[in-house]
Amino acid sequence: MGSLQKEGVNQPLLESNTPAAEASSELEEILSDATLSWWRRFQKAMVIELRYLFRLAGPAVIVYLLNNVTSMSTQIFCGHLGNLELAASSLGNNGIQLLAYGLMLGMGSAVETLCGQAYGAHRYEMLGIYMQRSTVLLMVTGIPLMVVYIFSKPILLFLGQAPDLAAAAALFVYGLIPQIFAYAANFAMQKFLQAQSIVNPSAYISAAALVAHILMTWVALYVFHWGLLGAGLVLSLSWWIIVAAQFVYIVSSDRCKETWTGFSWMAFSGLWDFFKLSAASAVMLCLETWYFQVLVLIAGLLPDPEIALDSLAICGTLLGWVFMVSVGFNAAVSVRVSNELGAGHPRSAAFSVVVSTGASLLVAVVFAIITVVFRYQLSYVFTSGEAVSNAVADLTPILAAAVVLNGIQPVLSGVAVGCGWQAFVAYVNVGCYYFVGIPVGAGIWSGMLGGTLMQTVILIWVTARTDWNKEVDKAKDRLDKWNDKKERLSAE
Repeated sequence: MGSLQKEGVNQPLLESNTPAAEASSELEEILSDATLSWWRRFQKAMVIELRYLFRLAGPAVIVYLLNNVTSMSTQIFCGHLGNLELAASSLGNNGIQLLAYGLMLGMGSAVETLCGQAYGAHRYEMLGIYMQRSTVLLMVTGIPLMVVYIFSKPILLFLGQAPDLAAAAALFVYGLIPQIFAYAANFAMQKFLQAQSIVNPSAYISAAALVAHILMTWVALYVFHWGLLGAGLVLSLSWWIIVAAQFVYIVSSDRCKETWTGFSWMAFSGLWDFFKLSAASAVMLCLETWYFQVLVLIAGLLPDPEIALDSLAICGTLLGWVFMVSVGFNAAVSVRVSNELGAGHPRSAAFSVVVSTGASLLVAVVFAIITVVFRYQLSYVFTSGEAVSNAVADLTPILAAAVVLNGIQPVLSGVAVGCGWQAFVAYVNVGCYYFVGIPVGAGIWSGMLGGTLMQTVILIWVTARTDWNKEVDKAKDRLDKWNDKKERLSAE
């Protein structure tokens, strides 16, 4: 550790008097203290890490849950209009809109890696540049996605969906076109804030946006009778409200005065290298989210597509709730690992991985038990159909197993983002989901479980064998590389 400090990777952070820096340094000192027994080191480190982790994960979970509930509430409103409307909004949300969500969130994890490690190394001025550069790339990426949305009806018909279902789903998707570019701005800003452990403001913003969204959706559907198109447009507007509020916070808050120094032309420099990391990040996540889209599209080809889609959508939504909790831990462990690697603290990074995974798994097990106990009542939140309720109850045992697996896998993916392993995980996802999950699975859910289980085992194995001292060196090299480009551009 002494050589790391001499190289300058963590010296600026050690001089910082911020609570985050003090907690980080204290944790590393405890884990390195050979005068204490293993058990005593574990106890003291656990208290510090849990306090730090839940201060990050708690608000992050709330943000992702509220954002998920915002989309889910639209499906609930549409579901009470009729089974066709529920199936159409489900197909639009999970079959088309998830394409944009996964791609934008995946590409946004590149800025999560760089911002987190730069913040840990106390190179604050780099964070604003990374955020702007990511926003530029995500906005450009939104253009081809918009074309897919525009031609969603012929695409769904080509994939074999029923004409009335394809037409209704396309109408809903047209209203979601502005949402694409809201995603582009939101995920870049969200990762920028999370890297600095600023998560509470996003939670307050998401809560306010949800209240406004529910009110606007009720007015659009039941007062003005705008139907599926209106539901999609209101959902897009709600996301833009979140974007606008987060941007106002960034430019006006004292907490961001060192990391946000205004707009810069440097946002347009080094785009190719940034794109390569972003693309690897996108592939890592998209191969997973697109797999669920394949399941949705397959369900639409079954003999009774409305019941199949409705039951799959309800199970997927319930799984999504738990997944959002795990994604909150994903964001927390990504921040913790990237910050600690940037600060030159390998033991703290490794310890955070263990604590985050255990906490997320415990939460997932509780949710799985609740799902099994209330399996016959769950569907009535979305629709009043008894046939759908029975279909959901039949899927519940598999759903519970998926819930447990999704308590582990997203956290390990967060570790990968914190370390910058996106390209490797992309290859893992290809093998697990597309060469194992789809061909081997005897059914829709069994295929998903097989792919997720294999992916989780591989990530556990890789994480357990990680040399965290080498990861610290890699983080330093990565930051030096990007900082050199920044300095060359400034000199020009």
